[in-house]
Formats: sequence, C-alpha cells, structure tokens
Amino acid sequence: MDGNGRWATRQGLPRLAGHRKGIENVERIAGALLQRAVTFMTIYMFSTENWKRPKEEVDGIFALLAGWLEEAGPRMRAAGIRFRHFGRREPLPTALLGALDVTCGAADADGGLLLGLAINYGGRAEIVDAIKGALSQVSAGGVDERSIADGLYTAGVPDPDLVVRPGGELRLSNFMLWQAAYAELYFSPVLWPDVDEGELDRALSAYAERHRRFGGL
Repeated sequence: MDGNGRWATRQGLPRLAGHRKGIENVERIAGALLQRAVTFMTIYMFSTENWKRPKEEVDGIFALLAGWLEEAGPRMRAAGIRFRHFGRREPLPTALLGALDVTCGAADADGGLLLGLAINYGGRAEIVDAIKGALSQVSAGGVDERSIADGLYTAGVPDPDLVVRPGGELRLSNFMLWQAAYAELYFSPVLWPDVDEGELDRALSAYAERHRRFGGL
C-alpha cells in the first residue's frame, strides 16, 4: 500500500487521511480481482519496520484498520471475499487483534477470493519464525524447504505469481522474500490510493506477456 502518506501530502491533508484513503481502496481492488477470477491476493498493510514511525501515526493506522475490518469485513465476506492474517500478533493492540479474529475467523465457504492481510509482517521475521518452528519439530530428515514452507505465515496458500509495488519505489521492502522467489514483479508509479481498475489491468496485462521458466528453458 505504498504512497498513502505522499498522497495525503500532495492533497494538503494529514498523513492519516492518506492511510484512510489507502485502506478504503483495498475493498475496491479486491472486488475487481474477484471479478477477474483471481483467487488469492495479499495486501501489505503494516510492516515490522513501520513501528519506527511516530507513535501517533502508528496508533492511528491501527485504529483505522480495526474500524475498517468491523465496517467493511461483513460486506466483503458477503461478496465472496475471505480473510487471513499474515504476520506476528504481538505487540498488536487488543482492539485490532479482536477485529482480525472476528474477520478472519468467519466460517466462510471455500471459493471466491482469499485476501491475506499482511499486518505486522516482515519477510525476514517470517523466515526466522518458520525456521524456529521447523527446528522445534526436527525429524531424522532435518530441516528442508518443505518444513520451512509449512511454517510460514502463508502456509497452505500458493506462492504469488505477481507482486505489484505501487508508489514508484523499485524494491520488495521485506515482502514475501521466500514466496516471491519466482514471482513476476510489476512496479507502478501510481500511489496506492490512486490505484484503480485501469492500473490493475495494466499490471495484469504486463504479467500476461511474461514467459515464466522457473529456472528451466
């Protein structure tokens, strides 16, 4: 969700107004992907590095996320979107954890779109947690790629085919470092709050033109 703060600055608004606009855009893009028969989407909402921001901004983001889950979650589930949290629970605030538990714990049927919410997420932290989990259950076969993959926050979810980074930056910023090993990357100059169906289709069209070899010929 890169570019929320810059979007707000360009509009002469406080940064939290940009975060509010960005969070609201998730429902629109998830719905558009659902219409295009995409079955998995993960949105990077708050990283393990974002704790370095001013406490007022961090607390504001968490309040916005909790309110959005309570307000938009039921409507999105009714439209065929399921939720799952990817990231560490601690030290997220109780109100946000409660909203995540309600939204992600709903007994929705399979199908539709599974929307992963990467909150307090970091690719390196995820790998460390997965290795710790694998070592605690190590067998005669030792730790291998499968045991690590099974311990990731995204266990059971396919690796991403396409990673879209809006906002003009050309880096992964600690997002799905393990899972994105063979993902196609698309970098957009559009700030996240302004990403619309047109920009989404440009990313999907660019992906459709790629030839994926996965190390083969």
